[in-house]
Amino acid sequence: MAADSVTANSITAEAPEQTDVVRRAAALPPDSPLQAALEGRADILAMTQQAHDAALVPEDPGGLSHALRAALALRAALLHEEEALADHYRGLLTAASADGAMVALADPATQDFADPRVAAFAAYTDLASKSPKDATADDIEALKAAGIGDADIVRLAELTAFLAYQLRVVAGLKLMQATA
Repeated sequence: MAADSVTANSITAEAPEQTDVVRRAAALPPDSPLQAALEGRADILAMTQQAHDAALVPEDPGGLSHALRAALALRAALLHEEEALADHYRGLLTAASADGAMVALADPATQDFADPRVAAFAAYTDLASKSPKDATADDIEALKAAGIGDADIVRLAELTAFLAYQLRVVAGLKLMQATA
């Protein structure tokens, strides 16, 4: 397992603050007109944060531990080269006391996993992150064949759907700020 781009040393020591991740990741200046526009839509940002918390740190994580969720989120952020979100997810990975296997999973360069469940989680996250339109019923069957139950497949689908949304919102805000 190669984990060159995501090592235990590159993970921040403290968990990030759990409020308004999107706004922090977009790095909007306080005096930006876009920041003012977002103030008028604070309800959307609050709901986005609630969705973040439900997807990443639910009270009952089922078969997707907080460390696994953080590793998959970090993997998706790195696949999209979204460093601000990657930093946030590194913090969640640390807060979840992730072991070496989860740190390796977070690295998109790592494709060889001893655990077939972890390999299936990585493959599905990569597919959902890079080309979700190519996902088929066979991809769900691959998760089942790896021993992942229906409830955890739903949890994984919820997580990857949220990550796709969050990544697009942050990218959109950055683009709007750059063109303002």
